[in-house]
Amino acid sequence: MSPPPPSDQTILLSGISGFVGTWIAHTFLEAGYKVRGTVRSEKSIEGIKKTHAKYADQLSFAVVPDITTSGAFDEAVKGVTGVIHTANPFILNPKDNETELLQPSIQGVLNALKAAKTQGSKIRRVVLTASFADILDISKGDRPGYTYSEKDWNPATYEEAKASDSGAFSYCAAKGLAEQAAWEWIETNKPDFSFVALCPPWIFGPTFGGIKSLDHLNESTEAIWKLVDGSAKEVPPVEFGGFCDVRVVAAAHLRALEREEAGGQRIIPGSDFNYQNAVDAIRQDFPELKDRVPEGKPGAGKNWPIYHIDHSKAEKLLGLEFTPLAVTLKDTVSGLIEAEKKANA
Repeated sequence: MSPPPPSDQTILLSGISGFVGTWIAHTFLEAGYKVRGTVRSEKSIEGIKKTHAKYADQLSFAVVPDITTSGAFDEAVKGVTGVIHTANPFILNPKDNETELLQPSIQGVLNALKAAKTQGSKIRRVVLTASFADILDISKGDRPGYTYSEKDWNPATYEEAKASDSGAFSYCAAKGLAEQAAWEWIETNKPDFSFVALCPPWIFGPTFGGIKSLDHLNESTEAIWKLVDGSAKEVPPVEFGGFCDVRVVAAAHLRALEREEAGGQRIIPGSDFNYQNAVDAIRQDFPELKDRVPEGKPGAGKNWPIYHIDHSKAEKLLGLEFTPLAVTLKDTVSGLIEAEKKANA
């Protein structure tokens, strides 16, 4: 039996106000779905409504103050046909690895899955916004010549992540452990719904509705801002050797929910990335920023000694077409420069 049309379906989206969540919401609303977004408090609802003013009648909200609380999503899932779990801390400098990264990541997804199971066959699919961090083995470094795919897993343990002095290591571990916990829960509990984990790397692209403040950028947009604000004197080393345009990531969530063949899969929507290619593209498209953007070794990024990403599964199962880095960065930097002009006006 085919699912009802989008206009007859409500999708629960946790993390609706985030950089990625906002684009996911727009993509589902545009496709005709009703979207119920989770928010920590009612005070953020009006701002989200304004962001999606065109589709305000398709929007509703559920207040979930703390995703780690047992039963956090139990009310929010009532009446929905699918769940997109995006809410997750992206903190690379945590003060406490366990309370800021590990527990929210793991308990958040488990609470979403448990809540979905209470609805029996009414919920067809749950899609997790996982991460390439779940796949990457940081201990292996740049790993030239290696190609990461969905068969790879980050081997970091909970105890290693809890004790680590590296925020990046702990973030990657938390994401990986959360996805592992999700698949283990699915295997043990065998719910009526199917489950998909999307594992994008760096997510770049324009901020939906424009950047409100350069002081409150999400981590990935800030990484690009640091390339163009004059503070980077050299091309940075690569933390994650992959990227995906935020609009492609949003489309991936829609297709992961809709396409039958995506059920039970983990999928990497992402392409190769290094900062040399990034600065080359920015310097070419924004010659007026050349004095602010580090030069490095122009052209060297084409053969950068770092691992590759196999995204063939995303192309095959989801039909994704990946936006070239230069196009994504042009849109990202344009938004940053516009925000800078407003701030200096």
